[in-house]
Amino acid sequence: MSTSIKSGFNVARVAGFSTILMTTLLVGCSEPPELQTVEGYAQGTTYQISFWSEEEVPVTEVQAAFNDTLAKIDKELSTYRPDSFISEFNRSPSVGWQPVSEDFVELVKIAQDIHAKSEGCYDPTIGPLFDLWGFKTDKLHVPTPEELTALKSELGIEKIEVDEENMRVRKTRPFLQLDFSSMGEGYTIGKLSHVLESKGYDNYMVQFGGDMKIKGHKPNGDKWRVAIQSPIPSTDGAPKIYKVITVKNEDGVTLDTSGTYNRHFDDNGVEYSHIINPSTGKPITHDLVSASVFGTDPRISDAWATTMLCLGPVEGAKIAKEENLDVFFIERKNDKLVNSSSAALLKTDKVKFD
Repeated sequence: MSTSIKSGFNVARVAGFSTILMTTLLVGCSEPPELQTVEGYAQGTTYQISFWSEEEVPVTEVQAAFNDTLAKIDKELSTYRPDSFISEFNRSPSVGWQPVSEDFVELVKIAQDIHAKSEGCYDPTIGPLFDLWGFKTDKLHVPTPEELTALKSELGIEKIEVDEENMRVRKTRPFLQLDFSSMGEGYTIGKLSHVLESKGYDNYMVQFGGDMKIKGHKPNGDKWRVAIQSPIPSTDGAPKIYKVITVKNEDGVTLDTSGTYNRHFDDNGVEYSHIINPSTGKPITHDLVSASVFGTDPRISDAWATTMLCLGPVEGAKIAKEENLDVFFIERKNDKLVNSSSAALLKTDKVKFD
């Protein structure tokens, strides 16, 4: 958890974004391989996985591997489970070194890297700020400057030290807590994609909550097509498509979307967004309501999507240019949605907007 609350290891993502899958299996003169589909519910969200190959592995075998992978992720990173590693790490006041997995070290390093590149807009230690503002209980509390200063001094991903050589980490504040839900869906997608590739599947689309990875093509040779959901649902509350996209690159493209659904508190005529800027400890004030990041590592693009909601369209576009990020922004201005693309996305050959 950093600048928005995502489904995954802690609480539901603010936006509840769910990128819509559009898959069509066309039958030509010769029968193409069958498209396999597995669906389920895990980490507080739904997933749908479509895959195929010339030589199929039984779906039951693939599903069993998915279940085993999801169980391992849950045991290590779920903040719902008191017996998970991260829950025990968060409860412990120890500032001594603790052995961790290679994955855990990599997640910390990704968080620290994006924190540094985003002017502090990404930080998975800021859960207590949501508590201070009352966002988790829906009871608004506007903190005093003194309260914010005192709490912020105890937070910060830079207060986690990493010993990569010995695979261990330590926190330098006894009550510092980590929550990786802001890149949790991306992390899980990477693990499920690895399961598919280990079984010989190089053509697939893995959707987990609002994030996905697309590789290869459909059984009939067509490109995969996906869609970005509108941050404003239909009048009946149903999801609505905002943009349809053809995935041209077959080497593996990730798409991670974070959004707000314009959630906020109203207090005496003042609106307070549920998106908090870690560097200020206060809710953001810009009009960005959705950010979609295309990449190759779903953990990284997931974290950057969250970060863009903190940065906003102006600073977000600036940093996206510096980091060569493919980002699609949606702003809400006067109840109308206006989109823009980062400099890299305008030139990309990974995807095509239909």
